[in-house]
Amino acid sequence: MKHVNLDPLLEKKKEEIMRKFQENDSLDSPAPPAPDLIDAPSGVSVEVLRERVVSALKTIFDPEIPVNIYDLGLIYHIDINNGFAAVGMTLTSPGCPVAQTFPGMVESAVRMVPGITGAAVDLVWDPPWTQELISEAARLELGLI
Repeated sequence: MKHVNLDPLLEKKKEEIMRKFQENDSLDSPAPPAPDLIDAPSGVSVEVLRERVVSALKTIFDPEIPVNIYDLGLIYHIDINNGFAAVGMTLTSPGCPVAQTFPGMVESAVRMVPGITGAAVDLVWDPPWTQELISEAARLELGLI
């Protein structure tokens, strides 16, 4: 490789960069995540745990509509704190035939997620579920668009 003499200002900048590189071992070393982004019990980021929970929820299908409960819009929130997942969900209607058993099924699925140490599902009716909560992919699958 041919050595090229740089402008003195560029040479100085290059020396600064090299010095920082040697001090830090790498210019690209990521900063450690903020403490509130790491879930203490599992040591895994809250975002990764949330993605795992969403994946688990996507394996549960509504008994009357052939779409998973996440894409159907039945999951209102997923909060993870110290390995505990709190899930807020609804059903398509208060008269849903699985209203008594479905939240327990969801809770069991969430508890099985690696890194989750406990879970609770809160069944809520406000705001009421509407078709507007269905994901675009599920709408296509159901022929709604």
